Amino acid sequence: MNTKLTKCILTGLLLITETAVHAQTASAEVDIPADSVSVPVTDSLPAKRSFFKKFLDYFNDANKEKQNKKFDFSIIGGPHYSSDTKLGLGLVAAGLYRTDRNDTLLPPSNVSLYGDISTVGFYLLGVRGNHLFPQDKYRLNYNLYFYSFPSLYWGKGYDMGADDDNESEYDRFQAQVKVDFMFRMARNFYIGPMAVFDYINGHDFEKPELWGGMKARTANISLGFSLLYDSRDFLTNAYRGYYLRIDQRFSPAFMGNRYAFSSTELTTSYYHPVWKGGVLAGQFHTLLNYGNPPWGLMATLGSSYSMRGYYEGRYRDKCAMDIQLELRQHVWKRNGVAVWVGAGTVFPDFSAFDTKHILPNYGFGYRWEFKKRVNVRLDLGFGKHQTGFIFNINEAF
Repeated sequence: MNTKLTKCILTGLLLITETAVHAQTASAEVDIPADSVSVPVTDSLPAKRSFFKKFLDYFNDANKEKQNKKFDFSIIGGPHYSSDTKLGLGLVAAGLYRTDRNDTLLPPSNVSLYGDISTVGFYLLGVRGNHLFPQDKYRLNYNLYFYSFPSLYWGKGYDMGADDDNESEYDRFQAQVKVDFMFRMARNFYIGPMAVFDYINGHDFEKPELWGGMKARTANISLGFSLLYDSRDFLTNAYRGYYLRIDQRFSPAFMGNRYAFSSTELTTSYYHPVWKGGVLAGQFHTLLNYGNPPWGLMATLGSSYSMRGYYEGRYRDKCAMDIQLELRQHVWKRNGVAVWVGAGTVFPDFSAFDTKHILPNYGFGYRWEFKKRVNVRLDLGFGKHQTGFIFNINEAF
């Protein structure tokens, strides 16, 4: 998803963290009266917990595995502020479940809900997840969302994005449904079909000439296939393993697409423990478009998953490439930190690739274990003349 829309500032997360820490302390301070054993069982009454105590216990117990629950689901949210969305209220949630509760080797399936609303008229609602069938023979991956956002546009190409004078306002509504179904062909190796629907509507342009005559509103249907190799030990927060995914997408004109194009997207990640509580994670990603993609489906830099800190869509072209290396360190109880470095660029094709256009990226973040190996994260990312706060659930990759 376009995760610039989940950018949030420290206020909400600090509130959550303070609550969690207080809960850990409060849960150890419950005193049992000395004469309680002399009270007959028939006369004893269960102690009533206040709403505030229930609230604290909810977050204190959120990361504990609940073997007796078929579906372990929790919700967290809070206020936020950013330069893009201004003052708002965000909500993130996570659910874990197993399709075969007797198979302890089967990784849990996961589902995440995300939503946001802010004072500038921005709103977002979506759901994404990975459903693992028994014995991991099949996998269903999905991402559905829609949002409306007063956004910024600089034009197509690196030079247009690097020119501050091109910054212009417009309103954008976007919706996407992306689903793929994977068949296991061998250990850790999967292949299967995918389908994508995108709807994008831009309006109220400050500088319409920057669109170069492209249609402001487009609906696009794509079909394709995915190849996946996945040896990660945990989908949402891997400590070790390797991940490789290739998506080949076709959007031909005979399917009613105004803009006919195809694309190849490659994502590969590696995870390795380096010392106690420390994990080194690396990722390489590229999106290559061929043909005539619409402005809203071009490759872009910047999101809450890669090139963190860049405004998503400032740099856009037919192709993009980025790489990042992150060190994640557990610190104490449910608290952890992360630091990363990265780089990326956009280009129309490989013949026009220019090393002078490679943009730097680095940053650091805080992690709080919301559920077992499901982190809420706050990242502060830095780019070339840009910074950004990101509040999200699950690791960046």
